[in-house]
Amino acid sequence: MNLVVDTSVILAVLTSEPERASIVKLTQDANLIAPASVHWEIGNALSAMIKRKRLTLSEVQSAILSYGKIPIRFIEISLKDSLAIASKHNLYAYDAYVIACAQSERCKLISLDTAMLHAATESGVAIVEVP
Repeated sequence: MNLVVDTSVILAVLTSEPERASIVKLTQDANLIAPASVHWEIGNALSAMIKRKRLTLSEVQSAILSYGKIPIRFIEISLKDSLAIASKHNLYAYDAYVIACAQSERCKLISLDTAMLHAATESGVAIVEVP
């Protein structure tokens, strides 16, 4: 099964958030796909965690090593389609990229972002809910 992942689920796994075990179980046998932007979002989020003193540089470097082991196929998506989604649902472009990715790949989406999941559902994208 192909499954689009977003930054929130990747970070939850990398930083051992409470949802980690559920996410790992739900994605275990899936072929993970993400828009290319997710790679840079991970870097931005990790740098923000350093800035807020939530993680140390050493912890971030360890997370990056773990991230490199996650088999994700990154794809390019349509900027035009993504911005139409962003406009229609009042989303940031990064969230719209993930929805556009799921639409273009015709597969389900997993995220911890409830606003994105709501917009995805309204856009006809099936979602995988994390308990």
